[in-house]
Amino acid sequence: MEDKNPEANLDKLQQILGVQFADIKILLSAVTHRSYLNEHREATWDHNERLEFLGDAVLELVVTDYLFKKYQDKPEGELTAVRAALVNTVSLSGASEQLGVNDFLLMSKGEAKDVGRARQYILANAFEACIGAIYLDQGYDAAQAFIAERLFPKTDEIVKKRLWQDAKSRFQELAQEHVSITPTYKTTSQEGPDHDRVFTVGVFLGKELVAEGKGRSKQEAEQQAAEHAVTAKGWQTD
Repeated sequence: MEDKNPEANLDKLQQILGVQFADIKILLSAVTHRSYLNEHREATWDHNERLEFLGDAVLELVVTDYLFKKYQDKPEGELTAVRAALVNTVSLSGASEQLGVNDFLLMSKGEAKDVGRARQYILANAFEACIGAIYLDQGYDAAQAFIAERLFPKTDEIVKKRLWQDAKSRFQELAQEHVSITPTYKTTSQEGPDHDRVFTVGVFLGKELVAEGKGRSKQEAEQQAAEHAVTAKGWQTD
């Protein structure tokens, strides 16, 4: 978003969030990345890092309370893992994208060009900052309602598909359940110079190559291979 008066662009965002702010500058700060202020010294509001800090704490409490009450038979370790899957960068950036927060972000020209992993972090942080802003301006109940609408519906899928497990653990458990075999991983190729190497790793059930994954590290490639393997076997809906 680029405008001489950024506040004027926030009416639509308030509609999207379902919140009418008493102090619009709080919302303006929530969508302002630190880099924007480096290029706009005239700005009279803060960037979103303090609101992100606040929103992260509110988010953790709201989600923890919800999971504690919803899954009364699950142990602490599993609840922690489900919570982590619900509030990780991928989940929060996805929720942020669905809201269209990306259209309202204030960033430097350099940051605005990055649409990869760095943008995911910015979107996830902005989502938490919006939670912090809602809490600060409207109180806990409003923040809780916003989180419930945007994140709670994902919970059943996370639990049903075991997305709370990392991909390797999930595929190992499913492989043992379906075919009584423990998966093995083998690096099949490496490309690029030492400082920018890409690994390709295959995951096997016995001698069967089920799927491959790529990554900047062997661990990253193994996780991707495991994700692809779950899909290849059609076990993702179990």
